[in-house]
Amino acid sequence: MMTWLDLFGVLVVLCPLVTLGFVGFTELFQRPMSEGHITLLTKANLVTGLIASLAILAYMLFTGNRQLIVDCGNFVVLDEEHFHFHIKFLFDRLSIPMVILSYVLVGVIGAFASKYLHNDAGFHRFFVVFAMFLVGLLLAFLAGTIETLFLGWELVGLSSALLIAYFHDRVGPVRNGLWVWTIYRFADAAFLMAAVAMHHMIREGDFAGLMGAAPWPDGTSALDGWDALLVGSLLLVAAAGKSGLVPFSGWLPRAMEGPTPSSAVFYGALSIHLGAFLLLRMGPILDDSPLLRAMVIVLGGATALLAALVSRVQSDVKSALAYASVCQVGIIVVEIGLGLWYLALAHMIGHAFLRSLQLLRAPNLLRDYKSMENAIGGRLAHGSFGILQRLPVRCQQIFFLFALERGYTDQLLWRWIVNPFLALFRQLDRWETRWAKFLSNDRESW
Repeated sequence: MMTWLDLFGVLVVLCPLVTLGFVGFTELFQRPMSEGHITLLTKANLVTGLIASLAILAYMLFTGNRQLIVDCGNFVVLDEEHFHFHIKFLFDRLSIPMVILSYVLVGVIGAFASKYLHNDAGFHRFFVVFAMFLVGLLLAFLAGTIETLFLGWELVGLSSALLIAYFHDRVGPVRNGLWVWTIYRFADAAFLMAAVAMHHMIREGDFAGLMGAAPWPDGTSALDGWDALLVGSLLLVAAAGKSGLVPFSGWLPRAMEGPTPSSAVFYGALSIHLGAFLLLRMGPILDDSPLLRAMVIVLGGATALLAALVSRVQSDVKSALAYASVCQVGIIVVEIGLGLWYLALAHMIGHAFLRSLQLLRAPNLLRDYKSMENAIGGRLAHGSFGILQRLPVRCQQIFFLFALERGYTDQLLWRWIVNPFLALFRQLDRWETRWAKFLSNDRESW
């Protein structure tokens, strides 16, 4: 029998689904809702979801309960012993703050978007994808099994690519959306391999089986050193792709092709932190492999250094903020590698609020910047390389060129990931076309 706590737990995930269903259904049957009704429906569902999540938080604080589980059972069963898609929601000290953060920021940015995209031809499409993003985000944050986490992970990736290509009448956004989708496919393949490896090692994808029944962050990994290194390395690749860590940082400025509200909620606040969240959720695995912990620290440190350099030479504010976000995410990953779980969580929440507000200010920032220069009668000081200015001029030039080329990550991703990926699937498309023509007896064209 469902209790009121279970009901609130289901409401947290169900509310954005209502928005997605209503707006998408009316759009599908060419009876679109008005902008006012979409805005009202979105606000009502966001407030309801936020109240439900706050009620669960209040219950956990007053009762001292550190963990609440809502088990929805198996969705798909392929093999009762090894492979089944189990849906379970886990409310704990890690997921609850991130859910509340998501509702607050999505609500603020949604209210901004309703004015920013007023009378835009894609207004309805934006809010459909926006609701899809929130559903995926909540599934990922509340996931109690790796299958549920993967479902949310995929929805976030799909909605990200769709909003990057939001202005689909231009070549640039579509090309960059495809670029980002390709990088996500590479990272998602690593995630899927980690999920399959988990099922083979512990015979299930439940996080309780992987890290014990103790509430986060007190769990203990059930994997030994080498198994932890294998699963952890695959998850690290997935986290690096989703959060723009080295060597995947090159896709992030391309993601800024989308409208400002999507840039704020995706790459300034929430989506950019999803990789770091994955590492936090899988944190006990790091305790079983010192080598994996060292890899996390090195990757986070390298990302922070690269992004700090690159952000100082960007010519547009959104790209500069994008690399500033990556720099902070790199530092968060270092904190995770050092085992500073609560510090990393607090850092994620604070950075998400700050960066989203900065990106919302980005459209009129340049105008205010020029107004300030006119008021003082001179130029404002720009960012510099700080301590690097003490190096010889030749070294400064090398660092400047390296930063200007964004650490050559664009060339690296295009040559080794994006181009081979696209070439492979174009060839598959040609083979499929020839096979379809052969089956339809169109022998001459075949």
